[in-house]
Amino acid sequence: MLLNPAIMALILVSFVVLLMLLVAAGFAIHLLRFWDMASGSERQLRLERRTYLISTLLAWAFAAELVSLLLYVYNAESMSGQFVGAMCATGVLNVNAWGWPTLFLKVAVFFSGATWLTLNALDNRGYDYPLIRFKYGLLLLLVPLVATETWLQLRYFLELQPDVITSCCGSLFSANDRGVAGEVAAVSPRWAMWSLYLSGALVLLAGLFYHRTRRGGLLFGLFAMVAFLIALVAIVSVISPYIYAHPEHHCPFCILKSGHGFAGYLLYIPLFAATAWALGVAVVSPWQRISSLSEAVSTSGTRLVRRSLMMFVIFYLSASGFVYNSTLVMQGVWW
Repeated sequence: MLLNPAIMALILVSFVVLLMLLVAAGFAIHLLRFWDMASGSERQLRLERRTYLISTLLAWAFAAELVSLLLYVYNAESMSGQFVGAMCATGVLNVNAWGWPTLFLKVAVFFSGATWLTLNALDNRGYDYPLIRFKYGLLLLLVPLVATETWLQLRYFLELQPDVITSCCGSLFSANDRGVAGEVAAVSPRWAMWSLYLSGALVLLAGLFYHRTRRGGLLFGLFAMVAFLIALVAIVSVISPYIYAHPEHHCPFCILKSGHGFAGYLLYIPLFAATAWALGVAVVSPWQRISSLSEAVSTSGTRLVRRSLMMFVIFYLSASGFVYNSTLVMQGVWW
């Protein structure tokens, strides 16, 4: 399995990203020890110049993590024909115990990296770099997360056995399954739809409130994360069956296939982008009172909240369109 080009690319990207973060972590430890903005020493000047190099390095590293997340899902989908019982990415991820944890960690790294880059961009706009110790302290917390993801992914690929009979999406995302996937698939369609639109209304109102008053950024980020999780549940429990026009088909990956019009991309891309930008608002807004950042917080927060709200609107319109245009009619969804 390791001779698969996509798998080799994923392993290589993960180790390169981890190496880049280790280099950045070494710099972060040095900076936390010796950074002194009031000093005009040669060491301080070197530190200031290297921050730009490290920032660029990390921007490429987290961009590579995004590509890695997309390639990981694409590779799982493309390998579905190589395992008995696998019909899509679900079966491939279920071949051993490491597939799903790797995916979840990749998502966590994506959101963590996007949040760190937003904080870094804000700090670079302050003439005195007021957040530099804070952001590099956070960076040190990201290194174990990326290292764990790299290790889990390697374990997953090393333990892929083509003779294993795996579970298809129909059995995993089934109301009769006792696992988490089965519990999500068994969620009442009515509860899922009402929760989806209620959480959407709350996140949109919180975003508009922040846009108008420049207050409530943390609340907006919290609502966005809750809306993100509820949206994932709704995609599995009710939106996917409407797309498939089959009440028992709950797979969150088959909607990415051409046979269903690549509908999943109209759901996942706006949802992930909206949540990442909302988290950016949450991480930017608390620094409004720092004089060197007040203007940057205002402009950055406004830009991020607009982008986030636009993506949330696209997601909810897409989800509503798939439900409205489906030939499936599920009783008791609304009342």
